[in-house]
Amino acid sequence: MLLVVHNVTSAGRLLDVLPLFHDDFRVQLLATSTGSSAFQSGIRELFAELGLPVLPWEQAVATPVDLAISASFGGDLHLIKGKLCVLSHGVGYTKKLSRPGAGTRSPEPTFGLAPDWLLEDGKVFVDALVLSHPEQLARLERVCPEAAGAAVLAGDPCYDRMLAGRPYRQRYRRALGVRRGQRLVVLNSTWNPEGFFGNGGSEDLLPSLLPRLAAELPADEYRVAAVLHPNIWYGHGPGQIRAWLDRARHNGLVLVDPLSAWRQAILAADIVLGDFGAVSYYSAALDIPVLLAADGQERLDPEAPLADFVRSAPRLDPHAPLREQLERVLAAHRTSPGPAEFVSSAPHESAALLRRSFYTLLGLPEPAAPALLEPLVTPPYEPPRRTAPLRVRTWVRGRRIDIERSAEHPYATSGESHLAVHEETRNPGDLAVADVIVREGPQDDPRLGSPADWAAEMLSRYPQCALAAYITGPDTCTAYARQYGPLQLSAGPDADADPAAYASALHAWLNNGGSLPPGGTTLRVRAAGGTHPVTVEFLTSSPHSGAAGP
Repeated sequence: MLLVVHNVTSAGRLLDVLPLFHDDFRVQLLATSTGSSAFQSGIRELFAELGLPVLPWEQAVATPVDLAISASFGGDLHLIKGKLCVLSHGVGYTKKLSRPGAGTRSPEPTFGLAPDWLLEDGKVFVDALVLSHPEQLARLERVCPEAAGAAVLAGDPCYDRMLAGRPYRQRYRRALGVRRGQRLVVLNSTWNPEGFFGNGGSEDLLPSLLPRLAAELPADEYRVAAVLHPNIWYGHGPGQIRAWLDRARHNGLVLVDPLSAWRQAILAADIVLGDFGAVSYYSAALDIPVLLAADGQERLDPEAPLADFVRSAPRLDPHAPLREQLERVLAAHRTSPGPAEFVSSAPHESAALLRRSFYTLLGLPEPAAPALLEPLVTPPYEPPRRTAPLRVRTWVRGRRIDIERSAEHPYATSGESHLAVHEETRNPGDLAVADVIVREGPQDDPRLGSPADWAAEMLSRYPQCALAAYITGPDTCTAYARQYGPLQLSAGPDADADPAAYASALHAWLNNGGSLPPGGTTLRVRAAGGTHPVTVEFLTSSPHSGAAGP
């Protein structure tokens, strides 16, 4: 059996169905690439990870196979010697696209559902065209009735994997470092020039919005992640994407792997800020609020359900306050049955339907074991790492400290302010003016000494700094305050905020006349709409008595 890869994007859907052939010694899997995509980067690495025999395209089309499976119509698929099954690599067939070399025509055909894509010399060359919903079959019968006999209704394996992963939403959120009360905003862009990442000509929308997202979304209330289409990721190169988004990444943006972790990020999201790509529609089908930054209606088949969704979904006003728009969409969100209905007519059943179709084409009886897809893996723990300076505003009321931290200059003007800087800031000059210096790491890093030693070193090196905090875990840090020496900050019951916020709250409290008794105290830090009790204790048996510093 031959897996036919057009690019990494289409390969993702092939990886979805690959487990349907596991444990079957009758089936030898081969792989090939058509070489027809402009986005060739990443394919070689993908093949190496798969560990399957890879045939050059010329050899692949000369080698008889029992079944070839592709998730794209790219390349000369009609040359394959064997039965051919084609899957969609998105939410059905939704976008208008002319076949390369076919010249111009009006109207532009729908990719995968038009004679341009399904016929070669007037004949259907596909043995099975997998559709996820009967509405696609209805469109196919109207525009290319010759191919209707090859249609197979078999649901959507990508959607089914996400449905199976829904119970683990909180686990995926924790993997991304999303804390209680925080909202996860997932930025998503498809790869078309009209998409979120590239629809503004010389002033693309996403790059222009990133500084405003950092300024308008407080760090303790929002977590921001980006899921970019694999063609963006591999077309420009991951290194280039990281370079373009460097400032945003230092402000806490996480770039999500577009092949292995994007589904988990969507399941974890509170809201998706996206465009007319499949991810927005999958999000809506999973009942996640969607705010469209680019609608791209000219790229969509107007009869596709995705086009109907795009016409009615709320739109981003790039010139209006962003936080208010996100909050408004979240508050007004109501479940819409349309996306879930049209993504798949057979939710939870695609594995069985697809395997039955594959083995029918192979001419083999199905294995006795149930047809199952791989569960979504839990991504590695990736908390936000903000090495850009944070502008901190605080409101101190006794032992209660309300705190708001922003990666850019916040718009609020009330409260008292101070500057918190990560030791690994890009600009070393930031450290010389920092009120609070932070870093994270294990307690026993031999390069840094003990957390208390590191903190004392910071205060000695930077006279302007009043407090240094070494974050030792997701709910603890060691701080050194000039007037008290080394302190231990620990999250109390039901607390779940960034320990760096605890350190800034302690600095604000001390700066407002707070006095730490020998037995320590408990501060109540207000952030992300919740109250977080934080115990502050001395690390030495006798606290410093005066304003002496290290």
